[in-house]
Amino acid sequence: VQLQAFGGGSVQAGGSLRLSCAASGRAANTYNMAWVRQAPGKEREFVAAISVSGGITFYAESVEGRFTISRDNAENTVSLQMSSLKAEDTAVYYCAAGPSLDYGFNYHYWGQGTQVTVSS
Repeated sequence: VQLQAFGGGSVQAGGSLRLSCAASGRAANTYNMAWVRQAPGKEREFVAAISVSGGITFYAESVEGRFTISRDNAENTVSLQMSSLKAEDTAVYYCAAGPSLDYGFNYHYWGQGTQVTVSS
């Protein structure tokens, strides 16, 4: 499975961005998907995950209520709608896919990352 993340950019605090991740390859739409981020000098951080059907979602406490993860299995895409962005949301965001729905990093496939910069 290959993952391509896009949609990052620069935004002022309080603004919104929408990240998308296109999955390709065999049975790409049969994997649970997630977003993970890593800020400069910090450890990577789980952000959100969504089940194969889209019926189950997990969020990190730091983004709960501000971010929404969704997926379109017909298009093999997963999105992360980010609102009320804060400077501390600045990071490289990675999409990931795997057979298990994990509140962490236990995913088999990873995209290349897309930079999100929030200025205060």
